[in-house]
Amino acid sequence: MSGMRTILTTWTLVGVVCIGYGFWAVVSPSEERKREILKNLPEANPVKMEETRRRNTLIMQALKEAAETKDNITRGTGPPK
Repeated sequence: MSGMRTILTTWTLVGVVCIGYGFWAVVSPSEERKREILKNLPEANPVKMEETRRRNTLIMQALKEAAETKDNITRGTGPPK
């Protein structure tokens, strides 16, 4: 009886994996859809990419200034009172 249970469990696991793979294949986008998604990413637009670079530069500058100061900037905009 133990052998039959092992075989049944194995085939059940194989079946579940196959069903999962089938669902994944149905839900995943086609190659054409993948190309369309990549075309519409912000990195594909030079204007948006430049804005992102500028924003990241400003954020990194603010973080660098915050790291170099001894003031606790989370309490307010000025030095502690």
